[in-house]
Amino acid sequence: MEPSAAWGVRWSAATSPMAKRYMEVANIKQSLVCLAADRNTMAGLFELMEAVGPHVAALKTHVDLVDDWSPEAWGAFCKAANEADLLIFEDRKFADIGKISRSQMAGIYDIRSWSDLVTAHLISGPDIVDGLQAGWNDVGRTGGVLLLAQMSSRGNLLHPDYTREVVEKGTAHDGVFGFIGNGSRPAELATLRSAVGEGKMIWTPGVNLAVGDGEMGQRYGDPTEAVLAGSDCIIVGSGIHKADDPAAAAAAYAEASWKGLLQRNG
Repeated sequence: MEPSAAWGVRWSAATSPMAKRYMEVANIKQSLVCLAADRNTMAGLFELMEAVGPHVAALKTHVDLVDDWSPEAWGAFCKAANEADLLIFEDRKFADIGKISRSQMAGIYDIRSWSDLVTAHLISGPDIVDGLQAGWNDVGRTGGVLLLAQMSSRGNLLHPDYTREVVEKGTAHDGVFGFIGNGSRPAELATLRSAVGEGKMIWTPGVNLAVGDGEMGQRYGDPTEAVLAGSDCIIVGSGIHKADDPAAAAAAYAEASWKGLLQRNG
C-alpha cells in the first residue's frame, strides 16, 4: 500500500518534510508505534532496539538518563537506529527562550546532530521553535518539534485554554512537526484533532493494551481507539519494554495501531 493510500488526507496536507518521512517509515513497517526506550544503560538500549526495531517506527529517548553514556556509544546507537529505519525522538521538553534552546541543542549531548524530533513546551513563546530549528540548521540537518498540547498524567496543568493557544501558534509555524496529545482520553484527543486540522501530526503517550491506571499517576487508553480519535503515533513504554517478550508485545501494538489507521481512513 502506498503511504498516500494508508494515510489519506494527512499525507497530502502534511506541512513538515519530517512528517512525510515518518509516514513512509510507518507505512513500510505497518506500525504507528514509537517505543519509549526507557533503559538506563547503553547495553539495555541496544538490546531493546534489536528486539523491537522491525515493529516500531521511532524511538523516544532521554539521553541524559543513560548512566554509562559516552559520545562514542551514543553515536553507535544512533547509527544502528538509522540503519533500522527508526526515527530518533529526544523527549527533552525544551522550555526556555529561543537563544538558550538553540544552545541546549548543542552542548555535551549535541542533540542537534542525531535527533529527528524533539519535544518542547510553548510556555516561553514561539521563539523556542525558531531556536530549536536554528540548532538543527547549525549542523546542516532538519528536524521537527512536537509541542506539548496535552498530557496524560493526573493533575497536569495543560488546561484547555493553554492547549488552544499552543495549537493556534503551533499550527501556524512551519517548524512544528505536530503536538503531543492525551492518548488515555479519546474524547479529549478527538477535540485536539479537530482544533489541529490535518496539517500537523499528533503523537500520544498514555496508551496500553491493558487499559487503566499505571504507576505515578499515569493513565492508559486503548491504542486503536487513540488512532481512531486522531493520533498518528502511539508512544508505548512499559507495555513493550517490561513485557516478557518485548518483540511480541511490539508486534501486537503495531497491529493495533495499523488497524486503527486503516479503519480511520477506510
